[in-house]
Amino acid sequence: MRKENEYISYLQRVCPELKIRSAYINEIGQNNDVLIVNKNIVFRFPKYEKGIQKLRIETQLLEKIRPFITLQIPNPSYQGFQDEVPGKVFAGYEMIEGDPFWKNIFTGINEEKQLQKLACTLAGFLKELHEIPLSTFEGIMQYDSADMYSEINSLYSQLKDYVYPYMREEAKKEVSLSFETYLNEESHFNFTPSLVHGDFGMTNILYSATKKDISGVIDFGGASIGDPAYDFAGILASYGEEFLQLFAAYYPNLEAVKERMYFYKSTFALQEALFGVINNDKKAFRAGIAQYV
Repeated sequence: MRKENEYISYLQRVCPELKIRSAYINEIGQNNDVLIVNKNIVFRFPKYEKGIQKLRIETQLLEKIRPFITLQIPNPSYQGFQDEVPGKVFAGYEMIEGDPFWKNIFTGINEEKQLQKLACTLAGFLKELHEIPLSTFEGIMQYDSADMYSEINSLYSQLKDYVYPYMREEAKKEVSLSFETYLNEESHFNFTPSLVHGDFGMTNILYSATKKDISGVIDFGGASIGDPAYDFAGILASYGEEFLQLFAAYYPNLEAVKERMYFYKSTFALQEALFGVINNDKKAFRAGIAQYV
């Protein structure tokens, strides 16, 4: 049985009120299978066991942050956590208008006024997100601290264990120098923690061609209490520094996060390679490791 038929069968059993007229799997998801039902409802099914708790936390987070956010974000009106195994756990929400803000769409925008508008919308979203009082997340996640030193050190250890065996020697030396230099500078860890989206890039930013503006933000599965610079690293990696500089007019003290932001960006491909190794995702591994072999 094709995977979408299995999902349809399960949804019809646990959501009898949902009349399914059409359904297909969207192939973009790395951590979740994404099923589009009736062309307007998005269902996300975690592919891996560790994704189940992440989805549960994400649905709770979305409920908490919605009052603070102007842009549209998912509103999971369908939730299934009865059978906690991959393929049975899901969250479903009405599709938000727009398409992923791919690089080719972005590079096709030449009007300065529209670029300023996009920067204003995205910076406004991040400002709202990063300013949500952390006590809002009591009971959902640990909110009173963010140990970025331990997180980065742990990432470095995992890379050495799982990814370094596939890397050329010179690349290993460069990456080790980058991590050790960063970890040895205390000022890199002196920041005010905030809720960060955690995967703020092309696939999760939606663009409306009719409104010529950002229409929504999706996939808060990587959200955590951490360094706000991480979200700007996502913008930097997706659209470049020239566009990011426009954010300075709408997000205070952007210059202060610059060094941290560049470091985080430098880890993205390595994180994708690590994900590929751990989850046996060959496509993710090839994409992440390409520049290091």
